[in-house]
Order: sequence, then structure tokens, then C-alpha cells
Amino acid sequence: MSGESDLRKLLSGMRPELKAGRYVFTTIKGGVPSGISPVVTVAEPEGLTLVVPLEEADAVGLAYDYVAGWITLRIHSALEAVGLTAAVSRELADAGLSCNVVAGFHHDHLFVPYEHAGQAVAALESLAHRSA
Repeated sequence: MSGESDLRKLLSGMRPELKAGRYVFTTIKGGVPSGISPVVTVAEPEGLTLVVPLEEADAVGLAYDYVAGWITLRIHSALEAVGLTAAVSRELADAGLSCNVVAGFHHDHLFVPYEHAGQAVAALESLAHRSA
């Protein structure tokens, strides 16, 4: 069940999809609070980083600074693939957009500034078209 590793195929077939909603990064000490369904967790020495829907964070009073849109690259990328993150990050950086990348087993997920998520999708679609 290995994914694609050819960079040209990854880029031309990435099919970026913007998920509905706003997502926030927050950090906590201890376990995940009741009522929270994180879409990403990262254990760090300083605490547990959670990426959660904004409404859930607000409902339990979690602090956050960064509100993101969530883009999934719909191609099944191999975890050992080389260059996808760099190419996508460069494209968004050239557009002046920050990007936080999370690799799942099947897909790569990008968290970009919520107010510029449409612009990020357009930049990625342009990159895909140029790579075809």
C-alpha cells in the first residue's frame, strides 16, 4: 500500500482540497480535554500540541494565536518521497503565505492562514498545472 514517490507525479496530481472550517494550534499540559477532537497531535517536551476546530477550542477555553485553513493534498504520497514538502512550501512562500505541513500515512496536510486559504489553494493548483 505504498504511495507515489515521483515528484512530478506528486505535484501534478496533488489535487489540493480545502476543508470547511477554521482550525487552531494550541498547547496543553496533560491529556486532551473532554469535548476536544484533535485533527493533529504532537507530543513535545513543553506540552501536547493540538490542532483542533476553532469552535471546540473556544468551547473549552483553549488559548491560540494562529487560525488556519486546512488543505489536504489528495494524492497518496509515499512517506519516503523527496521534494513534495519543499516544492509546496516554496510555492506558498513565494506567495507570501506561511504553511505548517503534517504528513499523514496517505496524504499531506497543510495549515495556512485562514484568511488566505483560497489564495493558497489557487497557488497550489497553479503549481500542479505547471508540473503536468
